[in-house]
Amino acid sequence: MDLKVFDSKSVNLIGPNGMLSFCTSIYKTRFLKVSPLICSCKGTSQGAVGLFGQGKYEVETCSYRYDGSSASAGLFREPRVLDAFDDEYGGVVVNPEKLPSETNVFASILRSSLSVWKKEGKKGIWLKLPVDKCDLVPIAVREGFQYHHAETGYVMLTYWIPNEPCMLPANASHQVGVGGFVMNDKNEVLVVQEKHCAPELVGLWKLPTGFILESEEIYTGAVREVKEETGIDTEFLEVIAFRHAHNVAFEKSDLFFICMLRPLSSEIKTDDLEVQAAKWMALAEFVEQPLIKGDNMFKKMIDMCIARTRKRYCGLSVHKVVSKFDNRLSSLYYNVVDDQRSGGCSHDSCST
Repeated sequence: MDLKVFDSKSVNLIGPNGMLSFCTSIYKTRFLKVSPLICSCKGTSQGAVGLFGQGKYEVETCSYRYDGSSASAGLFREPRVLDAFDDEYGGVVVNPEKLPSETNVFASILRSSLSVWKKEGKKGIWLKLPVDKCDLVPIAVREGFQYHHAETGYVMLTYWIPNEPCMLPANASHQVGVGGFVMNDKNEVLVVQEKHCAPELVGLWKLPTGFILESEEIYTGAVREVKEETGIDTEFLEVIAFRHAHNVAFEKSDLFFICMLRPLSSEIKTDDLEVQAAKWMALAEFVEQPLIKGDNMFKKMIDMCIARTRKRYCGLSVHKVVSKFDNRLSSLYYNVVDDQRSGGCSHDSCST
């Protein structure tokens, strides 16, 4: 720390929550430690005022980065920059756990932080605001931050500093659904009637379907959805096909995977919250339903499932591999064909 001497007539000490900050332009970004023997302090929620006599006092100066913690007695802080770390793309990620709670303090520090980050040549700023700090959202928006995405416990905002097209990745663009084609050794298909559906689908017996969860595999999601809706335990065999559609829910794109599953049980126990009814239906009866026969998408998907059971089609089985790009274990879906002319499939599951 540096030891400085100041004339008390030239200083005005005011700060929030009982803290004193030196307000002259020369030391605007520095903090002071003053002996309590030569200074008195009155602290309120609106601020504090330091009362000095007429004379000169020795003051120690030091710089601090704002980290959300309260100041210790006798330490006068003027926050400069929000606690954050640099990302690998030249941007900044603000630490959500060290954000100030007071809106006026946050507004001041945010403006100061943006000024510093601009001078440092930073690019994208990521600001995650938890639900308990939702009062800070309008302040960030007024400073130029934009909504990126929201989850149950937070909203994520971004700020692009350079005067050039924004290179920050957009929010997730797709939702992923799965459907399970489960057929027993009696050529019966596991089907359900949904409790809540569009009027044109009332009475339709369909495959069990649903959305995969965050960080859930496609194949485990298909097994889980069938279990939840029908109570049937299954084993994943292959992805038969998938559909890609756009502007579906919330204007997002949609990926829907049809999976071939082998039944491991037979007793049906329906989910009363989502499913009206469930049963094993003869394959011939299932495909003759008017809504199946009259819809090109449904019909084509079922035709491929039937071709798979008759060994005239080979789907995509799952294989666990590690890539050197990220050193992570991933699921790679592909098929293996022994004879390309005959279309013979070498999957062990194709013999079932």
